Amino acid sequence: MQQPEGFITPGKEHLVCRLKKSLYGLKQAPRQWYKRFDSFMIGQSYCRSQYDDYIYFQNFQNGSFIYLLLYVDDMLIASRDKSLIKKLKTQLSNEFDMKELGAAKKILGMEICRDRQAGKLFLSQQNYIERVFDRFNMNNCKPVSTPLATHFKLSSELCPDTKEEMERM
Repeated sequence: MQQPEGFITPGKEHLVCRLKKSLYGLKQAPRQWYKRFDSFMIGQSYCRSQYDDYIYFQNFQNGSFIYLLLYVDDMLIASRDKSLIKKLKTQLSNEFDMKELGAAKKILGMEICRDRQAGKLFLSQQNYIERVFDRFNMNNCKPVSTPLATHFKLSSELCPDTKEEMERM
């Protein structure tokens, strides 16, 4: 490594620069970003999920919850109480540069459909399935109600009994 042009210190040309924080694009940058984000969320009294390190939640005394799902540098915030969402967004924007993208329509390739009158939320992977069909030239195949032919009869008796049968299957 060499000192950058214009920043060479006379008599110390053999020395190199020491980074005090990770630069975007370096191998350790995502880890440093996550560590900073994690310490911020823990500092705001959020708990990390024991099942997934990228899910944070907080349980309030009135019984309401707020969830934050992190995927790289995208976030999905969910709560029944809009004031909690607004408060969390304010806290995050004070700490990080953020861009508000509005109500979520997609997350991780899943389409989010809302029925606000019924108070229901649906996730759909229809576009993903259509892309898989296109990729394998199956977009014109005939749909069937079951993936097996009708003459196949499945039962628990067909399950493997021994280790050898399990390995063979």
